[in-house]
Amino acid sequence: MNILKLYYEKIIKYDLINKFLYNNVKELPRIKKIVLNFGCKNFELKNLAPSLLALELITNKKIRVTKAKKANILLKIRKGHPVGCSVLLRNNNVYKFLDKLLIEIIPNLKDFKGINSNKKNFDKTNISFTLKELITFKELEIYFYLFNKLPPLNITIVTNTKTRKELLYLINSLKFYFIKNLQL
Repeated sequence: MNILKLYYEKIIKYDLINKFLYNNVKELPRIKKIVLNFGCKNFELKNLAPSLLALELITNKKIRVTKAKKANILLKIRKGHPVGCSVLLRNNNVYKFLDKLLIEIIPNLKDFKGINSNKKNFDKTNISFTLKELITFKELEIYFYLFNKLPPLNITIVTNTKTRKELLYLINSLKFYFIKNLQL
């Protein structure tokens, strides 16, 4: 069992029960899924291929290609053409990725000052932020020449919290130290 999941099961659950009132154990806030997404500026296959490969190396999961729902003349996008790629992490994969993110990736970033806890990055159930320096992933570091021009990686963490206060408490309990202005 992953150490972050064990920490959630043994400590955070009891802290949440003591802090908030719940009628049922299934109401306890938890992380439901994590969505990793690359949106490419150049919508050609040669620019999309490194993004697909990078996501697959980072997560060891099958990647889904995102297609355009509508045509956009200004961006020169046709309906149905690929515009990015994404992967959805659930269950144990969520905790594996969070463990890697909190222990290996975030501490090794050079100019990372954290993300703001404003309404743009937080709502009642989601946290979203982007990572620009993706070479800090060990899987991508080996093939630097392929992945040096990747677009930013959008990370969205989806929870089942009902209020912003619950979300901030859960995130604070999971030791997300890279969030600025965190107020409960």
